[in-house]
Amino acid sequence: MSMSKTSINPFNHDVMPDNTPLVNVNYNGKWIQVPKGLNVVEVTQSQGEFLPHYCYHEKLSISGNCRMCLFEMGMPKMDASRQPVLDANGKPEIAWMPRPQIGCATNVTEGMGIRTNSPLAVDCRKGVMEFLLINHPLDCPICDQAGECKLQEYASEYGSGESRFVEDKIKKPKHFDLGKNIVIDDERCILCTRCIRFAREVLDDDVLGIVNRGGNNTVTCHPGKHFDNEYSLNTVDLCPVGALTSKDFRFKMRVWFLKETKSICTSCGTGCNVTIGSREQTVYRLTPRHNEEVNSQWMCDTGRLNIHYLSGEDRFTRPLSRVKGELYETSWEDVLRQAGSRLKTFSGKQISLLASGRMTNEELFLTKTLIDELQVSLYDILPRQGQGDKFLRSADLNPNSIGASLLGVSNDGKNLQAIKSGIQSGDIRALLVLQEDATEAGLSVEELSKLELIIYVGLAPNATAKAAHFVLPSAGFTEKHGSMINVKGRVQRLNQAHLPPGRAMDDWEILRDLRSATTGGNGIHTIEDLFRSMSAKVPALAGLTLNKIGDHGVQLSLTAK
Repeated sequence: MSMSKTSINPFNHDVMPDNTPLVNVNYNGKWIQVPKGLNVVEVTQSQGEFLPHYCYHEKLSISGNCRMCLFEMGMPKMDASRQPVLDANGKPEIAWMPRPQIGCATNVTEGMGIRTNSPLAVDCRKGVMEFLLINHPLDCPICDQAGECKLQEYASEYGSGESRFVEDKIKKPKHFDLGKNIVIDDERCILCTRCIRFAREVLDDDVLGIVNRGGNNTVTCHPGKHFDNEYSLNTVDLCPVGALTSKDFRFKMRVWFLKETKSICTSCGTGCNVTIGSREQTVYRLTPRHNEEVNSQWMCDTGRLNIHYLSGEDRFTRPLSRVKGELYETSWEDVLRQAGSRLKTFSGKQISLLASGRMTNEELFLTKTLIDELQVSLYDILPRQGQGDKFLRSADLNPNSIGASLLGVSNDGKNLQAIKSGIQSGDIRALLVLQEDATEAGLSVEELSKLELIIYVGLAPNATAKAAHFVLPSAGFTEKHGSMINVKGRVQRLNQAHLPPGRAMDDWEILRDLRSATTGGNGIHTIEDLFRSMSAKVPALAGLTLNKIGDHGVQLSLTAK
């Protein structure tokens, strides 16, 4: 029998062809049909149930060493002519084996019997848990993995509730550096080998292994090596216990206090899907969120750790206005009125604008509207190129270069020299800088000092802010709503995890109000209104809303420039 349509195996995420055969399986007393090739852990999940496991992971090879997924297995009884013996319902009778099997390493076959909750299976799971806890420290209250630990969860659900072990526990190494970002507590390791297989199979960096024998087994680096791979912190996510921890997050915050928000990473053009862990206006960690079309289940360490500037003490928290050569705090009403009034005194040819590939589509759309209404002729973004890799890291370090191009704000940096020349000649007298430092675009401090007006929208002090006449404090990527388009043309959504500090505002609100103070444009009150206005004018976004983009984004049909 073949499947009626193409389906996606939700466990290894490979597309199963239309002709994938189905097999009949007796699962916990009922006959079901499942695709041939699934293992018992996957079959259990396909039935909306769960077979506990530690070493199994859908993206890694099968090791079968934790033994937590033991189940009772059977095969059809055969008569003397080697034909299945049928019961009263015409189904094969099952002959159950006296010894349990491991679910992750057992693929289903026609007529197989599976019992996951039989007395034998339950007793075996309790035995496995008892062995796993023999030398494990019983210090859950102080373990950094508490609240996310599968050993803690399974011990509660599948353990016996008491220990018969009275001997001294084996003491293993504690707080040992594996690399620049990661620490291992071998006393908590259950030797599931997920970290070893990830390094070897996904990263092609065979740097981890097991040394010593028996109860003294420990995971460590091969002699002379360190686990300094750019993707090393993914093993912290993979580790089902508290053995591997991030130096950056270790003992910083209890996970049950964190508010989790779905968003995307903005450290390069890949746009890895992430979960933001925040509490009380502070981001404590980013973890990868599954999206098979973008980053699967992984993300690089650089993007993961690029969050600390958001809580920097130098963040702008109130708008600033220059008076007699010094910047002073002021109100939004006054700074927007003054900035708009000053901006209106210049013609479009006297104004230049430096935008950013770090801006959202909504911000870029408002920027282009302001450019058109002011008739600004010289504008561009600052291109950023770095060292990409063959995995997830993009060479384009701007997260929204395609969005900037699609919305007509980017000239790929070709206008930066013209802006510089215009300032030197005195033709350009005013400059708007959005989320960038103009000195990184080639302008010197001396050239900035020649300008009669600089309006800076950004998060923290830099050379441009120091020279600016008006500083408008904006939001970081975890503090805003909006959308971006990654290097593969997938539009994805940012969600606000927490509010900006002080009186800082979301960038689109700043641009909306600056436009209102300058050209009188208004009528947009929410980010959803703004996206609808943008999608009505940009063909590639036609028919989309922020809600339709959803948690995993939408692939756009984009024509090459």
